[in-house]
Amino acid sequence: MSRLSAVLFDRDGTLVVDVPYNGDPDRVRLLPGAAAAVALARAHGLATGVVSNQSGIGRGLLTREQVLRVNERADELLGGLDTWEFCPHTPEAGCACRKPRPGLVHRAAGRLGVPAAECLVIGDIAADVLAARAAGARGVLVPNAATAPAEVARFATESAPDALTAVRAALIEAGVPVGRRTPGPRPDARPRQPWTWPAPADAGTPARPPAPPPDTVPDERARCALPDAVGPAGRRWPQ
Repeated sequence: MSRLSAVLFDRDGTLVVDVPYNGDPDRVRLLPGAAAAVALARAHGLATGVVSNQSGIGRGLLTREQVLRVNERADELLGGLDTWEFCPHTPEAGCACRKPRPGLVHRAAGRLGVPAAECLVIGDIAADVLAARAAGARGVLVPNAATAPAEVARFATESAPDALTAVRAALIEAGVPVGRRTPGPRPDARPRQPWTWPAPADAGTPARPPAPPPDTVPDERARCALPDAVGPAGRRWPQ
């Protein structure tokens, strides 16, 4: 890719060990190289985010608060990412945000203030790569033991053995010198804000954050229908 501004990771099976419908932060375990991949991206000035299907919410197996708490724990272990986006819908809902549709990628790019075309999306199944393609981003498959063999074969030329290798290869392809640098916040990083949880039903409707730039979210169909279907609510919006 000619320009690289952000790296978006799938969560389960890419950054953390996949525990189906996990709502317990204590069960979060990072995959080898995950934290290093995030740190490498940050050390070279890239924005970072997560785009994750969480249909357990729509199936009634998880609450949004449980997903937020799991995300918070993963974020802590990974050293902090800039945005966490998730789709709460089941496949049958036909939403625009569930991967392989592009809604989550567009939403993350909008929140980060970068064009989707300048994003690298890393995931462990075909839906991750296809969502990237649909959004105009670059997708890389990082297969694991659970990845379908047909998907591994299909994306053999768009794959990497792990997330760290995928980030490193994308940086080199974009012409960014990759050396030993101390991980840290991007030079233009916004101040980190505290985690916020969904307000009680009687607490009133919280103010909506500013909309993403129009050039990064082509139309409303590319956005999740539910305003709170993102990661840590209210944490990562550009100021």
